[in-house]
Amino acid sequence: MALKKGSVSGFAKHEDEGGNGGIGGYRLVLAVLVALSVLASLPFVVVSGFHTIGEGVISSSPSKGVIDDIPVNTNNTATIGTNSSVNNTFTLSLSLVGDSSVDAISMIAREERNENQLLELDFDPPNEDTIVKLENANMQASELVDSSITGKYSKWKKENKNKNQDSTIRLMRDQIIMARIYLSISEKKRKLDLVQELQICLKRSRGVLGEANIDAELHYSAPKKIKAMADVLSKARDQLFDCKLVTRKLRAMLLTEEEKVRRLKRQNTFLIQLGVKGIPGGIRCLSLRLTIDYYLLPPERRNFPRSENLEDPRFHHYALSTDNVLAAAVVVNSTVMNAKDSSKHVFHLVTDSLNFGALKMWFLLNPPEEATIHVENLDELKWLNSSYCPVLRQLNSAAMREYYFKAGHSTTRSSSASNLKYRNPKYLSMLNHLRFYLPQIFPELDKILFLDDDIVVQKDLTGLWLVDLEGKVNGAVETCVENFHRFDKYLNFSNSFIAGEFDPNACGWAYGMNIFDLKEWKKRNLTGVYHTWQNLNEDRLLWKLGTLPPGLMTFYGLTYSLNKSWHVLGLGYNPSINPSEIENAAVIHYNGNMKPWMEMAMTKYRPYWTKYIDYDHPYLRQCNFVK
Repeated sequence: MALKKGSVSGFAKHEDEGGNGGIGGYRLVLAVLVALSVLASLPFVVVSGFHTIGEGVISSSPSKGVIDDIPVNTNNTATIGTNSSVNNTFTLSLSLVGDSSVDAISMIAREERNENQLLELDFDPPNEDTIVKLENANMQASELVDSSITGKYSKWKKENKNKNQDSTIRLMRDQIIMARIYLSISEKKRKLDLVQELQICLKRSRGVLGEANIDAELHYSAPKKIKAMADVLSKARDQLFDCKLVTRKLRAMLLTEEEKVRRLKRQNTFLIQLGVKGIPGGIRCLSLRLTIDYYLLPPERRNFPRSENLEDPRFHHYALSTDNVLAAAVVVNSTVMNAKDSSKHVFHLVTDSLNFGALKMWFLLNPPEEATIHVENLDELKWLNSSYCPVLRQLNSAAMREYYFKAGHSTTRSSSASNLKYRNPKYLSMLNHLRFYLPQIFPELDKILFLDDDIVVQKDLTGLWLVDLEGKVNGAVETCVENFHRFDKYLNFSNSFIAGEFDPNACGWAYGMNIFDLKEWKKRNLTGVYHTWQNLNEDRLLWKLGTLPPGLMTFYGLTYSLNKSWHVLGLGYNPSINPSEIENAAVIHYNGNMKPWMEMAMTKYRPYWTKYIDYDHPYLRQCNFVK
C-alpha cells in the first residue's frame, strides 16, 4: 500500500536548508513549516479518483495539501480520503461506502478544537522548545500513520470478507451527501457548469435510489449512475476543494437533519395522540347498529337472565367501566372461555348513555355462556354528582377546560408530547374515575375484581378470590424496577403535602387487574381519602393527570403485592416482552397507546386479542371488521 510521508520528510529537508541561512531565517522557515504541518493535520475530506494501488486498493494523488489516503473500497468507485492528525488525536475515514454520518459527526465534534489549536499557533509564535516538541510530535505521528492505516485496512478486509448486500445503497446515499455539499459551494462560487452537472447527477441518483432499502431493490442502472456521480465529484473536488467550507457545510447539514428528526418526532407524537383519541370507524359503526336494534326491541326483551346473582357475595364479581363494545366483549369472552365454571362469574359493566344500548344489545345477542352479566348506565347513578364527587366538579369547571383545551396546548403537529397527553379524552371521562367508587356502586359485595377494557384473560381467575390480602384493600402487581415506576415518578415531592406523607422510593403498582376488599375499603373510608387528595389537587400541583397517582396515594400502605404472573403489562408499548411471560400470564394488558383494536397495534401481540373475536359475526361483517 502506498503511503505518502511528505509531511515528515519535507520538514526534515527544510531544517537542513535552514541551517545555512542563519538563526533568523531558520526560525522563519521553521515557523512557516510548523503552520503547514498543523494544516496537514486537519481532517481533509476529498473524493478520490480511480487510481488502483495494490490488491483492490483505491488511492488518489494529494490535492491542496499532504493527504494520507486510507483505502476503503475494493470497487473502482469514488471514496472519501482522510488525514491523520498530529498527536494521533484524530483520524478521519469518511467512505462513500460506509456510514458517512458517524464520520461527519466525529469531524464536526473535533473541528473547533483543531481550529483553536491552529489559532494558538498563529497568534503565539513558537519558541525553540515548542518547535522541537512539534517536530517530535510530527515524527511520531508519521510513524503512527503507517501502523494505524495498515491496522485499519487489515481490519476492514477481515470484516468485509462477506460483502454487505446493502453497500451500493449506502454508497449512493453518501455520494448524494457529498454532491449536495459541492452543489452549495459551486453555487456560491458561480461555477455554473459544475452546478448543472451536479444537479443532473443528483436528480438521476435520487431517481434510481427512490425508496429502495436494499441493493436488490435498486434499478439495474445504479452502477452507471454511481460512476457518473463519482466523475463529477472528482471534478468538483479538484475545482472547489476547501476543507473548512466542506466542514461547515457538513455541520449545517447535520444540524438541519437533527431538526428534521425532532420535527418528525413531534409530528409522530401528535399523530399517535390523535389516533389514541379517535375511535376506529368499525367500532363506531358497530355501536350505532347495536344501539338502533336495541331500541327497536320491546321492553320485555331488554333484560338479562339470572339477575338474582348480581348481589350475591358467593359469586366471583367483576367490575368493568368502558365505552368500547368490542373491547368489553373480548374481556368477558376471554374470562368466560378460560373459566373452569363460568356459572360462578358475574360481570358488572358500567358505560355512558351513548353506548348503553349497544353494550346491552351485544350481550343480549351473545350471552357469555352461563355467566351472569349486567350493564349499568353511568348517568343513572344520581348520587354521583358534582356536590359529592370532587373530580366531577373539577372536570366541569372552567379552569379545567381552560387547562385541557386552551392554555399552552397547541393543536398543531409541533405540540409537545407532554401537552398532548393532557388532551386524551380518558382523563376527562368519569368512566375512568369510577374505580374509586366501587363500594358505592356495589354496596352489597365484599370483594370485586376490577378489570380495564384493554386486557385479555388467559387463565381461570378463581384463585384471586382465594388470595389472603392480609388486611389490605388492594391486591395488585407491582411495577417498580430499580428506579422506575416509584412514587417520585408520579407525584410532586417538592410539595409539602406529598413529601410529608409518602416515601418517594415506594414501589408503584398497576391498575388493570385489581382485587379489592370492599369491606375493608368501606371500613377505612378510602373514597373519602381519595376525595381529600383530589380536593387538594384542584390546581394540579400534587400530580398532573390520570387515576394512578391518586390511586397510589389512596391505597398507600394498603396494597398487597400479587405474583407478577397474574398480570403482565406493556403490550401497548413494549415490543420486547418475553414471549414466555405472555404465555404464562393470567392476564395480559395492552396499556399504552397501541391498543389491539387499532391499526397502530403491535402485530405480534394482536393475535392474543383477536382470538376471542368471531369475525364472521353478522354485525362485524356489516361494519367491515377484518382480522
